[in-house]
Parts: sequence; structure tokens; C-alpha cells
Amino acid sequence: MFKGNHILRTVVASLVFLCCSLSILRGQSTDALGSYSPYSLYGVGKLSYQGTAYNTMMGGIGIGMRDNGVINYLNPAAITARDTLAFMLDFGVNQQNLYNRDNVTKSAYNIFNMQNVAFTFPIYRKSAFIVGIAPFSDIGYKFLSTETDTGVEAGIGDVKYQKYGTGSIYQLFFGASVMFFDRISIGAQGIYYFGSINKHNDILFNSSSMYNTVSTGWEYKVHSFSGKFGLQYIQPIRKYDSELVIGGTYRIGNDMRGDMVRYAFSGQDTVMYDRSSGAGFDIADEFGVGVSYRSGGKWAVGADFVQQNWHKSQFPDNGMWPNFSSSTARYYKAGFEITPNMYDIRYYMKRVTYRAGAYFEQSYVRLNGHQVNAFGITFGASFPIYRGHNAVSFAIDIGQRGSLRHNMVRERYINFILNINLHDVWFVKYRYE
Repeated sequence: MFKGNHILRTVVASLVFLCCSLSILRGQSTDALGSYSPYSLYGVGKLSYQGTAYNTMMGGIGIGMRDNGVINYLNPAAITARDTLAFMLDFGVNQQNLYNRDNVTKSAYNIFNMQNVAFTFPIYRKSAFIVGIAPFSDIGYKFLSTETDTGVEAGIGDVKYQKYGTGSIYQLFFGASVMFFDRISIGAQGIYYFGSINKHNDILFNSSSMYNTVSTGWEYKVHSFSGKFGLQYIQPIRKYDSELVIGGTYRIGNDMRGDMVRYAFSGQDTVMYDRSSGAGFDIADEFGVGVSYRSGGKWAVGADFVQQNWHKSQFPDNGMWPNFSSSTARYYKAGFEITPNMYDIRYYMKRVTYRAGAYFEQSYVRLNGHQVNAFGITFGASFPIYRGHNAVSFAIDIGQRGSLRHNMVRERYINFILNINLHDVWFVKYRYE
């Protein structure tokens, strides 16, 4: 008997889950912070780390990685690494803990958000399809300063300047991949970007009724289509029951268009309200290369390099930040995994897969001629449940962005990611004796 009803329920549940996640993300884009970072003030905000807990645990690598037990959407070509009739669903959430400091003040912030939703299934023989959703960038900052000029204080009283921003851009992706000659996998993804961004600047007159609060800012609703292509070459080394994988990816750069509102209010009076269409952001193109070496089902090691060409990107509010310029972003990542004995029936912890990695990032944000860098270490484990490749994964990312030099902000963070990976086999015919 075929498991037709079970398959239908699984697919329907996955689609409903994805749609619900999409609805939640739309609400979060204006009602909650997807992240909190002073560096999200500029451009499209702070770029989100891509991938699932599987990728995060190993420093964010994935371009050259192949694993038939997990979903790896960092390279569209990687989804052919699967059991022929396998269906996989991956859902993750993250919890961010951020500690910021400059030469004067300190602050802390905690955020809970969704990491990703993705599911993949076979199409025909050595081909597969994937669909999912994940954050692309987040804006979240709050600054409050007090006027210190004694002349202003004597004439007007207590005056405060407030800047805050919220919003996120998400990416809905769908793609397919096919294997040729058991050595070459080629894949492509279509990407739909969407979201809203809000940036506000206020002047608050707290002790004088003669002056109205002045509010200025921008509101963007953006959307755009793009694409990403991937390639992997697999070289088996049968003598050692291992394989070497070399991968590459390219994402098309494009203009993210939408509606922009530029406004200014004085109390209840409208000073300016300008709505325009077509104003948006430039999304940089991206290319990446990666390599990995896997020894049977025991261990694997890999490294990635990614470059994003933001140096020519333009943003509508660039004129407001004379100290900011966009730059070429580069990411260097490395990681490994080890499974003591995935078939051990006596000791559960030997079936657990342990992973760790490190990364160094040169971000696209350049302030006063100095590029904002980040570095961190990652580690975690995947705990098998029930049977097959079903697992619960837990990742930890500890790092720092920026420094106290050059009048910057030092941002230290500890991020936790929890992923649930479900794996099932379709069209299994059971025989009863």
C-alpha cells in the first residue's frame, strides 16, 4: 500500500506552515525588530546570516557542502544531495543577545525571530525542487541624545533628539537542481525580495509648550525579483570512502523598487509629505566559492569565500549620512563536523553530529573611511530523533562587530538558533507476509 494520504497531508501541512510564516514575517516587518544594531542605520540594514542551523554551526559554510540528511540552500546545486524519494522540511528560530558599547554609553538588547522555513522534494530521478523563506536584512536601532548647549537649554528647555528605525527585507526563494554524470550538480533559484523599512528622526521639546515635536523620516515598501545559480563538482575517492566537492554560486544584482514616503510633521501639522514610486535600493551581486572533503559518514571539513559588490550601490537616504559609504563585502568561513558512529544502537551520544567553525566578515558599511568588520566562532550539535535523518539542531554564534576605535560602536553578540529537520520517504510500498 502506498502512503498517498500521508504524503498529501505532509505537503499540505508544509504549504500551510510556509504561508503562516510568510504572514508572520509581514507583520514583524513593521511591528517588531528583526535585529538590533547601530550599523543597521545605513543602506539596507544589517545583512542576515544565511542558512539553517546546519550552516551556522560550521561558520556559515555551505557552497561546497553536500549532505543527504539536511537542507542546504546556500548553493542551489546542493539539494540533489538527497535520498531519491526523500522529502525534507526545515524550520528554525533564533534568539539574539546584543551588547553595544561606545566611548560613552552601553546598551543591551534581546530579540527572538524566525530563522528560516524550507522544504525540498524530488522531481524526477536525479533532480529536486526547493521552496522556502528567510530574512535578507534587518533594520533595528534606537538613539536618544540630549541637547547640551547651555544657550539652547536656557531659551527652550529640555530638548532631546531621537533616531529610531524598524523593518526587515525577506527573501522568498524557489529553485530546482539536477545531477549530470553522477559528478556535476547544477541548480538555480528564483528570489522574490519584499518588506518594509521605516527610519525616523524626531526632535522632542519636553519642557516647553511653545514648540511642537518635530518628526521627520522615510518609509519604504520594497519588492524585487532576482536569481541565484549554483554549481557543484563531486570527485569520489573510493580508496578512502570519501569525496571532494568544489562549488560555486552567483547571485544577480538588481534594483529593489517600491514606494517611498518622505515626511515631516510639526505637532499635528504636515510640513511635507512626498510619496514617490520607483525609489528603492541597489542590491549587490554576489559570487562565492567553496570546497569540502567528506570521509564516509564520519567527518567533513569545508571552507567558503563570498564577495558582494556593494561599492557602486545607491540608497535613497545616502545624503543624510555623509560619514557613510558602501564598500565591497567579503566573507571568509571555515568549519567541520564529526559523527562518532551514526549507526550505534547502544550509545545515543555517538549518533549525535557535532559541528564547529569560525568566520571573518568585512561588511559593506564603511564609516569615515573605515570598514566595519566582524568575526566570530560557532558550534553546535544535531540530535537525531525517531529514525532516519530527523533531527533537532542547536547552534551558538559568538562574535563581535565593529570596535571602539575610530569613534565606532563595539557590538558583541551571542546568538542561539534552534532548527527542526524532518525527513520522510515517499512512495514506499509495504509488503505484509
